[in-house]
Amino acid sequence: MNCTNCQKEIAVGSKFCYNCGSKQPETAPPGLSPATGGSKRLMRSSTDKKIAGVCAGLADYFDLDPTIIRVLWVLAFFCAGTGLLAYIVLWIVLPLAPAGVIPTSATVVS
Repeated sequence: MNCTNCQKEIAVGSKFCYNCGSKQPETAPPGLSPATGGSKRLMRSSTDKKIAGVCAGLADYFDLDPTIIRVLWVLAFFCAGTGLLAYIVLWIVLPLAPAGVIPTSATVVS
């Protein structure tokens, strides 16, 4: 799949381009469209993770860029001090997404 703005290759199902940051047109991943009866579930990402996949899972669920969620999480950690506790709780509570599921906030394929 190519970015509509910069024409660089990005992962299938990406909501945003990794290179230029532009939002991509909506394409439903196979098996997850409301027409087929699939629903979104809040899960940790198994493919786009830095520590445990919590931020990427939240970004996928809310259709946001994972970087935005990560920055907000760091701000919550430093400003309120509860960011670390909330991250650990979500790490324990959220199930890990299956490896075969294509996340909507997928990263660039190398």
